[in-house]
Amino acid sequence: MYLGVDEAGKGPALGPMVAAAVAADPASLPADVDDSKRVAPARRVEMAAALRSDPSVAVGIARVEPAEIDRPDTDMNTLTVRGQARAVRAALADLPPEADDPVRVVADAGDTSEERFARRLREFVESDGEDGTPEVDEPLPSVDVTAAHGADADDPAVGAASVVAKAVRDAAMAEIDAAYPDYDDLGSGYPSDPATRSFLAAYVDDTGELPDCARESWSTCEDALAAAEQSALDEF
Repeated sequence: MYLGVDEAGKGPALGPMVAAAVAADPASLPADVDDSKRVAPARRVEMAAALRSDPSVAVGIARVEPAEIDRPDTDMNTLTVRGQARAVRAALADLPPEADDPVRVVADAGDTSEERFARRLREFVESDGEDGTPEVDEPLPSVDVTAAHGADADDPAVGAASVVAKAVRDAAMAEIDAAYPDYDDLGSGYPSDPATRSFLAAYVDDTGELPDCARESWSTCEDALAAAEQSALDEF
């Protein structure tokens, strides 16, 4: 058994980033586990539910909300490490007592330097929780961390984490969409999605502000506010 960790939703302008960690015997994982982008949406939901309900699999999930993403004292590399560390700690807390110590952790690297990402992830996992990492009642096992680009496609445990993170992120976006019934569709939340851009433009036009689900520091959101302000000036 070892642990894989990945995140989903690093780049959207709307909604949270979600990190997930999955600890399992690779032989027990679904044969079709893969990078979540290569797994059909319905299958992602099915696979994530099966992983989360399997008593032989330890799953940890962490959400990084827009308010934290927008903080001026952080950056996306740090937030990615922090989110993955929270998910790893949650999964470690659910491991059986006989689990290996140190626990082998394989991460999808969220930094140009795989070695730097692995080092920072280990440091965050072993921190005392002051950065928002969940506290646990018992000491966690130590970790041996490696990170690689494309690990979600190459490693089954990281692929499983990718699937869980994406399924949770998609469910979060569905809940957010339902919270804005006066608008047709929020889309995926990504800046390249026309539905997302249309929602932002319409919401800002109606209210003069960004919705709570928006990452205010993202240029897509800043552009929506600027466009509304310019439109108001033109009308004046």
